[in-house]
Amino acid sequence: MDDAMDEVFRALADPSRRRLLDSLNARNGQTLRELCAGLDMARQSVSKHLAVLAAANLVTTVWRGREKLHYLNAAPISDIAERWISRYDQARVEALADLKKALEDTPMDRPEFVYTTYIRTTPERLWQALTDPAFTRRYWETAFTTDWAPGSAMTWDNHGVLISDPEQVVLESEPYRRLSYTWHAFPPELAERFGWDAELLARLAGERRSKVTFDIEPAGEKVRLTVTHDGFEAGSVMVEMVSVGWPEIISSLKTLLETGDPLPA
Repeated sequence: MDDAMDEVFRALADPSRRRLLDSLNARNGQTLRELCAGLDMARQSVSKHLAVLAAANLVTTVWRGREKLHYLNAAPISDIAERWISRYDQARVEALADLKKALEDTPMDRPEFVYTTYIRTTPERLWQALTDPAFTRRYWETAFTTDWAPGSAMTWDNHGVLISDPEQVVLESEPYRRLSYTWHAFPPELAERFGWDAELLARLAGERRSKVTFDIEPAGEKVRLTVTHDGFEAGSVMVEMVSVGWPEIISSLKTLLETGDPLPA
């Protein structure tokens, strides 16, 4: 863990790399060309800085057709905040929390959420944690009834609320490599469970259905997990909610796999 944090601090030490992160914080999902134009930096320089940021897991990339989009990744900031939350004075803690919040609540011109983390586990174990109700209930309070075949229906048990809908389906299922499914519907029972008012429920129910994809890649003794949640409309309320929710869920998943216990609720 110390080696990974050393990379993060080295990456953040350079002002040009901090400018790149600022640019992504202002508008996530930019191409290399857009980053170069927005910062008035040479393409070669931007490419080198992005490589350093990617090595530190501060930037993650997603291909959309022929475009390679760059996203600011909050996972290393979460690790830093969790490690020293009780060791430094409150002002420093608040500064870390503010930075973490800024990274997770990034406004998105491209309405999607991307989050990458490294977990000390195996692809097989991570797949089980994403699909087996015995795991998902522990870190997410959510379970799925499905056979995980592409096209199969899914029934969600979301914090005790059963959600069945014909458009809740498995999209892709490549064991130990890739899993994708459509997001759940929003029945009144779910709004009551979370204390949403009628206006918020109506806005969520009126948005087009989104989807989430988990990409699993071996990385030495760890596994690289990238969560991509997309399919949102511009101005989506749901993308704002998942941008806060996913880092918490994935952090708890990581803790469960590496220690045997999820993060405290």
